[in-house]
Amino acid sequence: MSGNILAGVEDGSFKAFQRIQGSRAILCCACIIGEKIVGVRLSSIEIDGIDATERLLGMLEGMEADAVILGGITFAGFNIVNPFTLSKKMNKPIIIYAGIRPDNGAMKSALMKHFDDWRERWAIIEELGAVHETVSRGGEPPIYFEVVGGTVEWATNVLRSSALVCRIPEPVRVAGIIARGVSPRAC
Repeated sequence: MSGNILAGVEDGSFKAFQRIQGSRAILCCACIIGEKIVGVRLSSIEIDGIDATERLLGMLEGMEADAVILGGITFAGFNIVNPFTLSKKMNKPIIIYAGIRPDNGAMKSALMKHFDDWRERWAIIEELGAVHETVSRGGEPPIYFEVVGGTVEWATNVLRSSALVCRIPEPVRVAGIIARGVSPRAC
């Protein structure tokens, strides 16, 4: 996997639950080959909006990534990236990474409580299916993932080979550091 270009996606800091129409957060995509950063792109997405998939597709346009690792399915609150749309339009596999086991029941409850369009948002999450578990680095807690456009075995290998510093896939870790670094302080 060291020769593959992996794009990692993570968001920056933002004020949660502020519910101010049009509030935005930073979304970062970092492309990495092994230990080398070969590209970084930034955009902004609406907090709790519906523009994350479209923005991310624009960020990935022209990038030579072999696969994309999302740092979750939601960014900037509940702005859900549709991994099926990403995979189809890019013709690349998508891995959705999580450091803790996703609580889909709590996610569905929150969506139902706060969003009129909760059914559309929930349909993306529900379609992902089973959450898989692996240990990406010996001696560290497991990580969790879903995969679109690839096999569970392939995704496991990508996650293990990209956990260079800690159990977080390096492209996601780097994207998170950059996104938080350029975000306004969320106090």
